Amino acid sequence: MSTLTKLMKKHSGIILKKIIFTLAVLFAIIGGANLSAAKQPNIIIFLADDLGYGDLGCYGHPIIKTPHIDKLASEGVRLTDCHSGGTVCSPSRASLLTGRAPYRTGFYYIAGAGGCHLRASEVTLPSLLKTKGYDTCFVGKWHLGKFKDQPDPKAHGFDHWYATEVNAFDGPESPKKFVRNGEAVGEVDEWYCDSIVREAVEWMEQRPDQSKPFLLVVSFHEPHTPIAPPEKYLKMYDHKQVHDLEQSIPYGEVYRPLDRDISPNKKYYYGTVTQMDDAVGRLMKAVDDKGKGANSMVILTSDNGPETPVTFQESGGQWKEDIRDMCFGTPGPWRGMKRYVYEGGHRVPGIVRWPEVVPAGSVSTQLINGTDWMPTICKTLGIELPDDRIIDGVDIRAALNNSPVERPIPASWTFPVHVDARYTPGISMRDGKHVLLGWFESPEKVQNRSAWVKSAKLVRFKLYDITIDRSQANPINERRPEELERLKKKMIKLWAGLQKDAPDWRKK
Repeated sequence: MSTLTKLMKKHSGIILKKIIFTLAVLFAIIGGANLSAAKQPNIIIFLADDLGYGDLGCYGHPIIKTPHIDKLASEGVRLTDCHSGGTVCSPSRASLLTGRAPYRTGFYYIAGAGGCHLRASEVTLPSLLKTKGYDTCFVGKWHLGKFKDQPDPKAHGFDHWYATEVNAFDGPESPKKFVRNGEAVGEVDEWYCDSIVREAVEWMEQRPDQSKPFLLVVSFHEPHTPIAPPEKYLKMYDHKQVHDLEQSIPYGEVYRPLDRDISPNKKYYYGTVTQMDDAVGRLMKAVDDKGKGANSMVILTSDNGPETPVTFQESGGQWKEDIRDMCFGTPGPWRGMKRYVYEGGHRVPGIVRWPEVVPAGSVSTQLINGTDWMPTICKTLGIELPDDRIIDGVDIRAALNNSPVERPIPASWTFPVHVDARYTPGISMRDGKHVLLGWFESPEKVQNRSAWVKSAKLVRFKLYDITIDRSQANPINERRPEELERLKKKMIKLWAGLQKDAPDWRKK
């Protein structure tokens, strides 16, 4: 047997995989090009707030009823490796609209921390879609800056907006902080999710030119605290069977309260998720009744993992708020919750219904990140991405059909543990089946977040194989030292790039 024949036999599997990958990407691109040339799809994005990976019926929750979202999944693709762009609210929202890692946009924590907001210089999805003739609307929680002093949704490309700056902390059953197109609305006598869905439906029905395609972002407050659903939802989960089933639900391997019994509160969380599900159902019925469903790309996801009643750091410190004792969200089998860069902090539900493009009832196991929605939608419509800045996300149309996509910049997730970084990892990076966690040096004193981001150095790493260790409890540093060294270099390079692009809010 010749040397050439031996080499061909040895590498035939690799060659075949590359051919399959190339064809999948080509088919996805060609399909998207034909679609946009024929008829531009409407884009509807549902963004839940603090909804965990395991909180939906279609993701295996044994208690919570989510028939409308489950139906959405049965009509499209359910993503099992879907991630938010960040581990808390504002960073994820910035990533979704810009396609960029949160630190590149200046979101090291939530909006307002150190003055951060979504800068006017950022290029957003709605502003790009307007160049293709789209009507654009945002309803719900903005959390990307103050409406009066900083760029509001209109400044970032939304024709119509009805929003709150942050959460419904004055009560989700009667929110008082809604603003419509710059004008304060006053107290709204509706639950939060009901109010924003009503606004969205009215906007869709009252658009002057119904032939124009539209972008609609529905940004729920639910199931973020405060949690107070109507009585009819509480009754659904106030019985012994719920209590018995609840004992088997995992909570990300983080501590639940040890000094008080919060079990009577679970009906509030479960009821709120079902309440949100009903709101999704009403909006989708309106879309389908108007004949818009067949030509709409519908995305449903969450901004981060679920909240936990009490947050313990590995150092033993903790903090609590009574309203967080209502939080019974679960990340499913994954470790970590909101704020953690462990998998449960950012692996979230992801559903896409896109008739004639995504097979109904399908499942994709491919990695999809919150940074990917903007470039995917733009590529579908033939919109060129900005070339004067780094776009971290990629076009994941092939991944929606469960084919792999190339990712030049690794998917990563950060949380600024800048007070004491010795105990909690501050960055996570994905490379195939491997996840590398990085710990930052602990500063000598409390620093401004911008100062910390610009100066922090990675000092410790742990490598995991996510396919065999969902709990991320067994680092494989010693078993795969070459892989560890390769990914350490990759993470250090990635972090240096994020530091370089990160704006310094001290200079603003």
